[in-house]
Amino acid sequence: MEIRRDKIGEEKEGGPSFHCDLYDTYLVHKIAEALLPGLASACIDNTTGGLLKSPASVAVDVRREMVDYLVQRSENFVAESVVLEGGSAAEVSENPFDIISDFVDDFASSKRNFFSRVSGWVLSERREDRIDDLVQEMEINGFWLLNRRESVAQMLLKNIDFKNIFHCDMKFKSSEELDEHKSQCTFKTMTCNSEGCDATFSAAQMDHHDSICPFKILPCEQNCSDHIMRREMDRHCITVCPMKLVKCPFYSVGCQSTVPHVKMDQHRSENLPSHLLYILQVIHKEASPDDLKGRVEELEKLSSPGKLAASHDARSLIVLVKDLEAKLRPLKVDPKPNPREEVARLTDQKQESLGLPTNEDGSIQSPSNMEESDKSSHEKDKSVESPAYINEQLESQLEKEKSVNSPADLSPRKDKSVESPAYMNEQLESKLEKEELKEESVKSESSLEKDKSVESTAYTNEQIESQLMKEEFIASVPVEEDLKESPIQREEGLGSPTKGREIIRGEIG
Repeated sequence: MEIRRDKIGEEKEGGPSFHCDLYDTYLVHKIAEALLPGLASACIDNTTGGLLKSPASVAVDVRREMVDYLVQRSENFVAESVVLEGGSAAEVSENPFDIISDFVDDFASSKRNFFSRVSGWVLSERREDRIDDLVQEMEINGFWLLNRRESVAQMLLKNIDFKNIFHCDMKFKSSEELDEHKSQCTFKTMTCNSEGCDATFSAAQMDHHDSICPFKILPCEQNCSDHIMRREMDRHCITVCPMKLVKCPFYSVGCQSTVPHVKMDQHRSENLPSHLLYILQVIHKEASPDDLKGRVEELEKLSSPGKLAASHDARSLIVLVKDLEAKLRPLKVDPKPNPREEVARLTDQKQESLGLPTNEDGSIQSPSNMEESDKSSHEKDKSVESPAYINEQLESQLEKEKSVNSPADLSPRKDKSVESPAYMNEQLESKLEKEELKEESVKSESSLEKDKSVESTAYTNEQIESQLMKEEFIASVPVEEDLKESPIQREEGLGSPTKGREIIRGEIG
């Protein structure tokens, strides 16, 4: 589709002139590709909810209406945007693609029917899928071919580009002048020279295409000797490039370096002493780095550096080092300080800085010394104040109480037939005292094991306090005044419950 314009000025000048019809090929191609999706969108919106019409059946009529609408809008674009609205040329968009895209969207919106307007927000995803399917169907069937769409796009571009930025509008009097101009025009069509690229563009866009062409051959970005296509550059740099950065093979034992793959042999040779030190630290975990530095020198003297550096990983170097160490004397390792001794030493320093009290000999008492002194004091007092001794004393007292409260000449039948309340009270008291004494002995043994630094005097005070608490418990037991002596108590001379408690209190005291 071509539109020829005849002007009165040309006739006055002596006949028609020759116009240059070159344009920005890349921009025209981009506009032509946007026309087909716009047509599909208009067809879908026009037939949404219809039972008698399909999008393909109305495509021919909608295409004709679309072309007329776009041509009319493009011809009136300058008047609408500049003259009628009173704006300046600077306010008009300079990108023809954006302007024509807005025209296409306006046409598609005008073709929406009632169902499409109501259900558009619900069926938005489904609508996009249907548009894509219709575009593919049109391209397969050859409906509105690309070259015809480019002719329409060229006409629209000339109507909108009133500044002559994206097309050439020069005029010549002869065809020879026009041919000479086309050979040098900045809008002449060119093709890419890269193998595999079929893009066409204007001469003015050559530099831009050259910077983005995916088929252009470029030198490696990592400065290797290979030349790779731009589209394959990332894969080459990550996979097969000899200059790609890799971790040192001794990374697992301590070397944190990352070097180019091609320079790995040089890295192993230059850093052989440090690699040997890492390996020896793995083999001799108890040794310090100072002890292993001399071993590194012995290994380098025993074997050639080239043989050691030829090991490609930590495992092979460990095997080689072990074989070499078998020929050397055993490694002398200074024993590492005991953690407890180190803690004791630091504690001594802290106590000395704080000015804490010292032992009798004037030295500061460390935790180990305190433990030894506690053991000696406990051994000294074991014969008198040990828990075993106290338990023996308590058991002897309980046996005496049993002998007093349960005489041998009493028969079991008398105890079962007649049993006074006072006698039962005394038996209950003796049982409670025995259980309390056992609990106190267990607590005293556990406290001595947990805290060996407790002095013997404090332990004695706890025993005294426990005895006082027992006496208070015995004194707090209520005594019934109306109880009288039973015949059994009268025969044995035990007397009242108060008298029995006095006997027990005297024995404990």
